[in-house]
Amino acid sequence: MIFDTHLHLVDRDRLSYPWLAEAPALDRDWTYAEYEATARRIGITDVLHMEVDVAQTDIDAETAFIAELMARPGSLLRGAISAARPENADFAAWLERIDPAVVKGVRRVLHVVPDDVSQTSVFRENIRRLGQAGLPFDMCLLARQLPLGAALADTAPDTELVLDHCGVPDIAGGAFTEWAAAISDLARRPNVSLKLSGITAYTGGNWTLKTLRPWVDHVLDSFGPDRMVWGSDSPVCTLQSNLAEWVCASHDLLSGCTPDERAAIFHKNARRIWKIAG
Repeated sequence: MIFDTHLHLVDRDRLSYPWLAEAPALDRDWTYAEYEATARRIGITDVLHMEVDVAQTDIDAETAFIAELMARPGSLLRGAISAARPENADFAAWLERIDPAVVKGVRRVLHVVPDDVSQTSVFRENIRRLGQAGLPFDMCLLARQLPLGAALADTAPDTELVLDHCGVPDIAGGAFTEWAAAISDLARRPNVSLKLSGITAYTGGNWTLKTLRPWVDHVLDSFGPDRMVWGSDSPVCTLQSNLAEWVCASHDLLSGCTPDERAAIFHKNARRIWKIAG
């Protein structure tokens, strides 16, 4: 059983994605049907859709899009991690009207805004509101921004925070030491978990299991299997691999864990964090 906590779907006829113009390798539709065909073959049984940084006016429309896919008979989708704007004063009103049957968590990509956005009192108060509502917050940060994640965790101790993509390490550049220290520091916050998701995208292309192992071993040592979840980051993972390769690599990279530890990372922790019935 594999719970994919990080699937992106793109429908350019229905939603607007301003950033795609600057990402030609990803600038096409990425459909649920295309993903499902591979996912079922390789053991993915449950999926959370991760927001795709649509135009702000399309945030609710993206949630409606995922709700429709969830309603299909036999759908793998169990919910959406919605885009949101915790820096805005109307966030509390938005939070009150979302459908909890669909929205299981929230994300605001923080490497596309100034660093001080996550340090404002409004942003931090709204992240605390997520904890009160029982909703986790996914932190999408560059490696240099990991201290911002630690500061946010300290100001919202009752909110579950999930660090996406192992903190976006510069694997291609071999920038291990500073990233590793920041990961170890962040892991000291008990309200933070880590998402092992699509890190092949940061390798520059010529990767092997040997390339990835030190980075994965470090997050395992820092967070432990009880505070890790798995994600594909499809289709971003296709930049330097494909979905099946990333699943296969993940199995090997976690082969030193016990069966119970692998089960925790691959599906049990996700059900707990996002409150998905088994």
